[in-house]
Amino acid sequence: MIFAPVIHRHATFGLPRVSDAALQRFMASTLQSATPNDVQVTKDENGVTLQLDVPGLSRDQLQIRLEGKQVHLSSIEGAPRNVRRSWELAEEIDTAASSAKLENGVLTLQLVRLAPVDKSVSLSIN
Repeated sequence: MIFAPVIHRHATFGLPRVSDAALQRFMASTLQSATPNDVQVTKDENGVTLQLDVPGLSRDQLQIRLEGKQVHLSSIEGAPRNVRRSWELAEEIDTAASSAKLENGVLTLQLVRLAPVDKSVSLSIN
């Protein structure tokens, strides 16, 4: 038989009981500690720089894919570590000007933002 806690709310205030709130705080702190905090993000006028730790992986074992505003990082099958991360940036990325460097287990992605293209057309008056 499986017992699962049931969260009851106080009928008048709609608030969880004290024990339920403590359980929710515990679960939130557990989930936060399971999330990796190994990414450093630096923004400037040219774009974004992401630095993350990937110890034990070589550049042949990593794949980086850029799609519009999204960055996808993954390790290949058979790599000693399984890495799968994705980010969505505020602006589109210029793939030709962006670069990636792996040094001492730290992957640095310099993602240059795409300059807006002027699509206005001038018409001549006859």
